[in-house]
Amino acid sequence: MMSTLKKLLAVLLIALTAGFVAGDMAVAQDATPAPEAEPTAEPAAEPAPEVDPDGPSAEAIAAAEAAYIDPGAATRDALMAIAAAAAEDAITDGDEETTPEGAAEEAVAKFYDSILYDDYIYTTILFLVGGFLVMWMAAGFAMLEAGLVRSKNVAMQCTKNVALFSIAAIGYYIIGYNLMYPLGTWSIEGWLSGVWGYGVLEDVGVSADGADDIGYASTGSDFFFQLMFCAATASIVSGALAERIKLWPFLIFTFILTSIIYPLQASWKWGGGYLDSELGFLDFAGSTVVHSVGGWAALAGAIILGPRLGKYVDGKVHPMPGSNLTLATLGTFILWLGWFGFNGGSQLALGSVGDAADVSRIFSNTNTAAAGGAVAALILTQVLYGKVDLTMVLNGALAGLVSITAEPLTPTLGEATLIGAVGGVIVVFAVPLLDKFKIDDVVGAIPVHLFAGIWGTFAVVLTNEEATIGGQLMSIVIVGVFVFVVSLVVWGILKAVIGIRASADDEMAGLDSAELGLEAYPEFGKGSQFV
Repeated sequence: MMSTLKKLLAVLLIALTAGFVAGDMAVAQDATPAPEAEPTAEPAAEPAPEVDPDGPSAEAIAAAEAAYIDPGAATRDALMAIAAAAAEDAITDGDEETTPEGAAEEAVAKFYDSILYDDYIYTTILFLVGGFLVMWMAAGFAMLEAGLVRSKNVAMQCTKNVALFSIAAIGYYIIGYNLMYPLGTWSIEGWLSGVWGYGVLEDVGVSADGADDIGYASTGSDFFFQLMFCAATASIVSGALAERIKLWPFLIFTFILTSIIYPLQASWKWGGGYLDSELGFLDFAGSTVVHSVGGWAALAGAIILGPRLGKYVDGKVHPMPGSNLTLATLGTFILWLGWFGFNGGSQLALGSVGDAADVSRIFSNTNTAAAGGAVAALILTQVLYGKVDLTMVLNGALAGLVSITAEPLTPTLGEATLIGAVGGVIVVFAVPLLDKFKIDDVVGAIPVHLFAGIWGTFAVVLTNEEATIGGQLMSIVIVGVFVFVVSLVVWGILKAVIGIRASADDEMAGLDSAELGLEAYPEFGKGSQFV
């Protein structure tokens, strides 16, 4: 054990050193020079608080907390106290490998990081939490589709949803992520990324100096969050083309959609491309970039694929009720829950009071828009048909969610409710409109994601003064034409080369038994195979 004098000298040395570090930190914290204080307001310098050999004293902790709230006033004393405490611990422990100076430096560095890099840490957490909520939407899509298709096709829909999510993860990794985020490097300025290759994460245990963007968030969290949006786009297509499309052609299209089509058009907005830089296009969380894209791809597929057997006969529409409205309702609530991550995470920051307040505002507006869509569909189906249609109510809620996605921050609660309600009305009228054109959309994905997505993108001009009618409409058209035409071409090639539609016999038997050799509800037997 060192003598008391040696301890005091060591503590004094470390505290003095920490004072210089604290001075550097104060400069980094506030680049604007502080006004000179009145001579009488400058407190006399006080020695560092005494420290407990077992750790920082209560005074040191209080000083650290004060420094976090007011770094300019309290950081120096806080760091002196923390450094002194760490040095004292090293002396008391008698660890030959840890010098008092080293212990103090490490303690100061940790405190320094905790203040300067809060934005990076909290935004990373926002992306991870938001990301796994959006991932949970994959379960919502699966349950919604499983409930709205006939029982003989339920296992196929479950298989497609698991497979498409997995394929999207791989396609986005090897091509899509860098295609979507050129980081200012373009092969064709504003239109085609110059960054090619698979995604790369930061090193294990990366330091602040080695982080890709210390002012933003970890690369892993950003990749994970953006991937979830990409996968959601493919889920939209799955439901619309259910009950008659073969598995492998669908999965090939999914790979092309998630690795090339979706990331390329997303780069035009979220990658800083032409729509963002030249047209001022605003699409907060993707009413167009995600939902309309999935809707356009589904519309192209439905046209090429044709309707289900028996859906349109002698000029009449023959309803084909889903197998399980309980599952469809569960799927809707799962999607509703996941949407808080979808829209809330798109704030892309959680390092300030303002960011936290905005995320909570986004949650509230997202929720009330869904409610507005559901209630609008509830009332309208009662008025039009004399009875409430549960499937319309479910899709009304989803349409409300899609509608608010382009701008969930700026509306008031009342405005958000009305924006969602218009989405619900759109669905009620759009579903029979598609039937008039003999476009068979099994789950109503095209009205929900395409039509309500267009409405929501345009509605941004109603609440965000930075949006322009021209910028919004031109961007809707550019994205729509690109995705629809490219999807038509891809579906056409797949149809010509390998075929995309199941045979009539397989469709009548059900794709569960025909393509998978099993059924989701085997106890129903042959009864599940009737149209």
